[in-house]
Amino acid sequence: MELNTTTIVIIAVAAVLLIVILAMGYIKAPPDTAYIISGLRRKIIIGKASVRIPFFERVDKLKLQLIAVDVKTSSAVPTADYININVDANVNVKVSSDPVLIKLGAENFLNKDTVYIAKVAREVLEGNMREIVGQMTLVSMVNDRKAFAEKVQENAAPDLNRMGLEIVSFNVQNFTDDQNLIENLGIDNVTTIQKKAAIARAESEKEIEIAKAQAMKEANDARVVAETEVAQKNNQLAIRQAELKKEADTQLAIADAAYEIQKEEQRKTIEISKANANIAASEKDVELKAREAEVTEKSLEAQVKKKAEAEKYAAQQEADAKLYQLKKEAEADRFQREQEAEAQKAEAEAQKFARMQEAEGIAAVGQAEADAIRAKGLAEAEGINAKAEAMKKYGEAAVLEMYFKALPEVVKNAAAPLSSVDKITMYGEGNGSKLVGDIINSTTKITDGLTEATGVDIRALLAGFLGGKIADARSAAPTAPASPVAPPPVFYYPPEAPTEDPTDNTEE
Repeated sequence: MELNTTTIVIIAVAAVLLIVILAMGYIKAPPDTAYIISGLRRKIIIGKASVRIPFFERVDKLKLQLIAVDVKTSSAVPTADYININVDANVNVKVSSDPVLIKLGAENFLNKDTVYIAKVAREVLEGNMREIVGQMTLVSMVNDRKAFAEKVQENAAPDLNRMGLEIVSFNVQNFTDDQNLIENLGIDNVTTIQKKAAIARAESEKEIEIAKAQAMKEANDARVVAETEVAQKNNQLAIRQAELKKEADTQLAIADAAYEIQKEEQRKTIEISKANANIAASEKDVELKAREAEVTEKSLEAQVKKKAEAEKYAAQQEADAKLYQLKKEAEADRFQREQEAEAQKAEAEAQKFARMQEAEGIAAVGQAEADAIRAKGLAEAEGINAKAEAMKKYGEAAVLEMYFKALPEVVKNAAAPLSSVDKITMYGEGNGSKLVGDIINSTTKITDGLTEATGVDIRALLAGFLGGKIADARSAAPTAPASPVAPPPVFYYPPEAPTEDPTDNTEE
């Protein structure tokens, strides 16, 4: 029990000592003051409470409130343009609350009053301000004080920070100089402002006068325009009245003359109608006579045309006969030349064989042609005999007689242009046949024209007539016995000239 009492006493004593230590070591720092605990430990307290260990730790105070510093240059400072001026500025500084800077501040200003801090800051700021003054001109500093203050702060801030201080504000109060240059600058500005004000006043007065004159001019113009419009309206009224009177007089004159004009128009219409009727009658008469003349002309033209076509046909037939003879002669001559050339190139036996073949061929061709002509003549003769009675009504004999009389003359006339030519040179194969063919075509056209005019087929009559004659001659001549010979050679005969359409009445 005694042990327990001792223990309780010790505990009580320890508690009392602890309470005493806490009471003696308890500290509470205000917001504008920094409590710096040093000793066993180093601690900075701002605006909060803490406990120091009595006898082992101490507490020092460092003021954090603003310190106003009046910074003035102790002597004139030359500017960048070598003008000596004095500068007066109001600066607020304080010990920085930054943990790094406050340690520096504690080393330099611990337990120091604000007067000491302001004195140190003033010296630093004045030196930096003199340095900035030497870098700027007077006009730039006077015109832009803010720029000057910012440059001083930027230049002085590093120096103050190394002491644990910071610039809160920097305001330039005044610039002064011994030569009154700043005042003269103000006077110059005042004069400039006064000059600008005077010019502005003069410009305003001028604009006022111009506006007054313009208003008077517009008023006068409006009055003139109004009076002019009144005069114009009066003139228009007088003109309109005259026009109305003129229109009334014109209408009256028109009404007076309307009857006479209408009467004259009616008379003119009647006369024109009579003249038109006479003209129409004359035109009908002329048209009737023209038609009669046209009928007469066509009749004469048909008669002349038929006669000319008959003559042309006769001439064409004669030319056809001559052309056929010439063509046969030319073919025989050409064939002979070809045979002679072949005979010269071949050997003797070949020549003999060629002659034999030629003779046999000619005999075979003659026999074939005779047989063909005889058969054709007999057939045509039978056809002609069958139509003899019918043809008698149309005067076939007279037609044939006229044809045979006119044919030589027609062929002669068709070939007459050739009689005046001394020599004709032709190139190419078939040119001679073409020349003769042209003459034969002319004769053929005449024959076709006579057929169209009379309605009698002249070619059929001629074929029947000639066929009968040939048949009679062939029947009277003895027939040679046929002998076995080699096949006849094939000969090339130029094609006859084409016979034009007998209905073509175009003049050659």
